[in-house]
Amino acid sequence: MTELTAISLFTGAGGLDFGFEAAGFRTAVALEVDDRCCATLRHNRSWPIIERDIAAVPTKELLDRAALQPGQADVLIGGPPCQPFSKSGFWATGDAKRLDDPRATTLEGYLRVLAEARPRAFLLENVEGLGFRGKDEGLQLIHARLAAINETHGTQYRATIAILNAADYGVPQLRRRIFVIGARDGTQFNFPAATHRPASEDIAAEADWTDARPRHLTAWDALHDLPEPNDPDVQLKGKWAELLPTIPEGNNYLWHTDRGGGEPLFGWRRRYWSFLLKLAKDQPAWTIQAQPGPATGPFHWNNRRLTMREMARLQTFPDDVEILGTIADAQRQLGNAVPSHLAEMLARAIAWQLLGARDWPPPVKLAILPAKNGPLHPAVTLPLPSRFLALRGKHEAHPGTGKGKRAAARMLAPSE
Repeated sequence: MTELTAISLFTGAGGLDFGFEAAGFRTAVALEVDDRCCATLRHNRSWPIIERDIAAVPTKELLDRAALQPGQADVLIGGPPCQPFSKSGFWATGDAKRLDDPRATTLEGYLRVLAEARPRAFLLENVEGLGFRGKDEGLQLIHARLAAINETHGTQYRATIAILNAADYGVPQLRRRIFVIGARDGTQFNFPAATHRPASEDIAAEADWTDARPRHLTAWDALHDLPEPNDPDVQLKGKWAELLPTIPEGNNYLWHTDRGGGEPLFGWRRRYWSFLLKLAKDQPAWTIQAQPGPATGPFHWNNRRLTMREMARLQTFPDDVEILGTIADAQRQLGNAVPSHLAEMLARAIAWQLLGARDWPPPVKLAILPAKNGPLHPAVTLPLPSRFLALRGKHEAHPGTGKGKRAAARMLAPSE
């Protein structure tokens, strides 16, 4: 088998790279500006690492560290930091700066390296907000840059785009992200078909004997064999810590609204979805958040924060990988990562379809397998502490995207 080489940008904790590694690729060079992520990478692998901002690193330096010439790399991979395109950017105001946000220059950096390194293939990952209808400036920029590269260098790059839910591919986590993949010679890329289906489709699957896909893997599948931690850092703190045990697993603060099954303590959709969000044993995990507040989930069904190893399992990182730093450091690194198993599936499809790798390793081996336990019993829900009773009352529901208080204040503010 011929080794394939990857140039990795915005490597983070290595989610994409570990997946490509499992598919037979070698990370020839990794570029990452965050010192804690770089410490994690160096602790786990011996890849050449450039610890600087992409804007300050010439493509020639990347290629020199990788011992490659322009056109020699098999694939360029990376996920430019996604804050300008994040769905949360629309939550309060219904708008976001997007390409006008200075942080969007990371997308330009990726495209600059693509133009100058000209790999045989590329993969770009981002939040699904990059492709929102009517707000797809980022995708338009990608198409325009690919056309310019082709005109200048005689290449035939074109983008194939899909929004994938990691749970559909054997990852025990609901995580939707956009992927942009293309080949230098213009070969059409076909995204692999989903390998798993939601448990809600069980009845349909029974009626359709041709659909033999297994159900989505669950949080229990991923975590059942890990011991309960004896670590004070995972214990919930803050004013809402005692409220979490009153919420059934798989629910969030909406349980305590006039449309939920608890007490009317909050207005419907007046908080972020991840506020007091709890995992359920019989469902895939909710998306791991990168920058959680003290009451931002998902939390374990035992009413605590997830450990580093638990988050790594839910992201299908190899068990031999250790994320360095505090629990908060680990969550930030893992929350920004691509699930490694999904990355492996895409890497194998790229190798087969775009790079002509026919003598390739065996098919994808699932990182997580279904647990062989009997019926699962939900965690016990505790009564509401008396100190929260003062919050009971009639609370208005959120009026809708772009209609909240901050949006209204913005509309009333004088224009510049």
